[in-house]
This record gives sequence, structure tokens and C-alpha cells, in this order.
Amino acid sequence: MSNESPNSLYKYVSFEGLKWILDGSIRFTQPSAFNDPFEFLPEIISPPNIEEKRIMIGFDISSPRQRFYSGSTQTIPKDYISNDIISRDIVCELNKKIGVLCLSKKRDSLLMWSHYANQYAGAIVEFDGHNPFLNGQVEVEYLTERPRKLLSEYMDTAPIRVADLCAKSQQWEYEEEVRIIRSLDDCRELGKDQRDFPVFVKKVPTEAIKSIILGERMPTSEKKEVFLKIMDTNISLFLAAIGHSDFKFREERIKYNVPFKDSCPLITPKTAHIFVDFPDQLGAVAKVMIEKHPLSKVVNRPI
Repeated sequence: MSNESPNSLYKYVSFEGLKWILDGSIRFTQPSAFNDPFEFLPEIISPPNIEEKRIMIGFDISSPRQRFYSGSTQTIPKDYISNDIISRDIVCELNKKIGVLCLSKKRDSLLMWSHYANQYAGAIVEFDGHNPFLNGQVEVEYLTERPRKLLSEYMDTAPIRVADLCAKSQQWEYEEEVRIIRSLDDCRELGKDQRDFPVFVKKVPTEAIKSIILGERMPTSEKKEVFLKIMDTNISLFLAAIGHSDFKFREERIKYNVPFKDSCPLITPKTAHIFVDFPDQLGAVAKVMIEKHPLSKVVNRPI
């Protein structure tokens, strides 16, 4: 199912996350609410006897990345030490200021289907990377060593570019992550998540969404709900079905990038259940396919 577009970015989501997006909202998450505890947490090197006091640091959210870490370790002055307290203080400050939308350049990652899309019962949202909603894209840098920064770099008068902090362990490079960073002042708060972090969202324009790819294991009732939500939009709809060979999915198109009234949906043995309750000819065709097509029972067995 490798149909990536160079202008597209992808979000792997659960069904609940997909509903939020299709209802017009998407979460911008604070660094400490991510699943990786090393987010925005370089190793800070400081003099051994520095006073324990709160450090005031400015952050530049909008500027592009100025430098790459390139994986090399900085020269550490004699007697300097790693200061975990200051590292944590920096992240705590970021948690109050920024939210991050995490996207991917990968359309067909088996690991992300499993980790972020409810074990193939969720979906992938394809975004138009040229839409102004996704301005300010920052590609994550993947490193073999944790970045080190001298405390003096944070004490300069110039604000720290948040884009420069977007570095992760090389073990995460399969995600091919791209980030959109926004000020929490520009987001709307909607309560708290399971870890007690405030949930901040921004309104996502429908025209920023190119397609939805439903997971192999998404229940039929939820597939129907998604189709009804986007049937009058220009959003394409696909189903990621188990491929005939290799460790890959095949995409079965359900809807083109035009409203339902302007183009009939495509019905296959795998997707017919979505349309069986529709009136007139559409529902009739779906019923016949379910009852008569030799592959109907085979392709709809739970996996």
C-alpha cells in the first residue's frame, strides 16, 4: 500500500481520534504528554556548583530549525556535570507554552497502524502538506546518541528555537515524523486526558484533509459512520485490506474526492456492508454482493 504523495502528511488515529478530526478539532499535545519521555529533553551540561534556582528561558516557536545535532557529542568542559533538574525544568516550561501535532511521511507503517491506530481498528488521515494549517513543518532528527547542550546555550539572550529540540532516538526513525508546533495560547482547552494533562485543540479545516484510510479491523458500524460524515465532502475514502502477498495492505477505494451525489461509491465484497442499508439500487447491489459473491464470506472473516 505504498502510495505516498510528496505533498501529503499522515496521522494514525483511533476511531475516537478520527471522529474528533472529522468534527473539526485536532489535538496539539504538550511534550510530556507524548509516549516518549525523552521528548524535548536534551542532556544539559552545567558547572557542578551552579545555584539551584529557576531558570527563565525564552522559546521561539515559529522559526525553522537553525542547526542539526548530527549525532556528535559536544566537548564537555572539565568538571561539568549532567543536570537532570534543569532538563526537567525546561520541559516543564515547554509544557505550559507549546502544543505539537505529530504527523508522518509514511502511509503504510505496520508499526504505527498497531501503536497509534488501535491495532488496525483505527484509521489514517491524509493531510495536504501545502495547506496553510500545516505551515511551519519541522522534521524530527533521529540520533544514535542523546543530544547534549551546555547550559550557557540556554542562558543566551536569544530565545531557544523549539525546532532545534525536535530530536529523538534512532529507534523511532520508522515514524518519519513531521511536527507542527503551536502556542497553547492559540489553542482551545477541552478538559484533561487520562494522565491529567490539559487537552488543547485547534480547529482543522476540512479542505486540509485529502483522504481517510480505514483499518482492516474497523467494525462495520464505524465504517458506516465515517462514510456518512464525509459523503458530502471532497475527502477520498479507502479501506486498508490485507494484501494478497507480502507484509502489505492493499487499498480498496470506497469514495472518490468528490461529494457522494457527484460520483457513485465503489462496492467490493469487503466494503459492501457499508452500503447494505442504503435505499434504492445502491443498497440492493450491496445485498446481492454480500449474498452471492464467492469472496464475500472469505474476505470478511475476522483477522
